[in-house]
Amino acid sequence: MPELLQFCVSGLTVGAVYALVALGFTIIYNASDVVNFAQGEFVMIGGMTTVFATAAGVPLPLAVIGAILVAMMVGLLLHRLAIEPARGASPVTLIIITIGASIFLRGLAQVVFDKQFHSLPAFSGDTPIRFGGAAILPQSFWVLGGAAVIVVLLWAFFNRTLIGKAVLATAANRLAARLVGINTSFVMGLSFVMSAAIGAIAGILVTPITLTSYDVGMLLALKGFAAAMLGGMGNPLGAVVGGLAVGLLEALGAGYISSTYKDAIAFIVILVVLFALPGGLFGKASVERV
Repeated sequence: MPELLQFCVSGLTVGAVYALVALGFTIIYNASDVVNFAQGEFVMIGGMTTVFATAAGVPLPLAVIGAILVAMMVGLLLHRLAIEPARGASPVTLIIITIGASIFLRGLAQVVFDKQFHSLPAFSGDTPIRFGGAAILPQSFWVLGGAAVIVVLLWAFFNRTLIGKAVLATAANRLAARLVGINTSFVMGLSFVMSAAIGAIAGILVTPITLTSYDVGMLLALKGFAAAMLGGMGNPLGAVVGGLAVGLLEALGAGYISSTYKDAIAFIVILVVLFALPGGLFGKASVERV
C-alpha cells in the first residue's frame, strides 16, 4: 500500500505538469485551430531562465516573474512572426511551422544557456513529508497547488471576463466572432501569450524535482499532446484529466513493469486514443455538412 501511494503521488505530480502543458495546447487549439508543438519549449524557457537569473543573483520572486514575461514574449513573437503570416495555411503546414519553431527555440536555448542539466532549490525545503508510508516532497504540493490555482483562474477568466468570453466566442465560431466586432487576431495572440505563461509556470514549479535543460521541451510537448488527446482535444477539463491520467499511468508503469518503458506510455496513449477513442474521454462528435 505505501508503494502504491508513493507511485500515485509521483504520478499526480508529474501529471499536473502534463495537464498544464495540455491546457496550453487546448487554449491555442481552441482560439486558432493550431496544434502548437512548441508548447514544451515554454516549459523549458520558464525553468532555464529562472535558473540562470537566480544564478546571476536575481531574487527568486523576480526571477520567476522575469521568466514568465520572457516566455510570454516568445509566445507572442511565435504568433506574430510564424503563425499569423501563415494564416489560412493547411493544418499540416501549421504543425510543421510549430515543430520548426520548437527546433529553433531549442537551438537558441543551447546557445544562450548551455547543454547541462540544472535545478532550482525547493521552495519549501527538501525534507520529505511522511504520509501513509509514502515520502512526499514539499515541492509536489507546490506543483499540484499551482496547477489547481491555474485551472481555477482560467475558469474565472473564461466565464467571468469579457476578454475570456471573447476567446470562447472565437473558439466557437471565428467568423461570427469577427462579425460582432471581436478582434480575433488579438484573441489568437492572447492565446499564445497565455499558453506560454502557463508553460513557464509549469517549468518553474517542476524544475526543483525533475531538473531542466535546453532539450526537455520536446518530450514534454509529446506527453502534453497525449494528455490533450486523451481528454479530448480542445476540452480544458479533458486536458486536466488527461494530464493526470498520463502521469499516473507513467508512474504505475515504471513502478510495476519497468522504468525502461516510462516514456513510451505517452506514445501508447496516443495510439490507443487514435484507434479506440478518436474523440478522447470528453471529446464531442462533430458533424460536417457537405
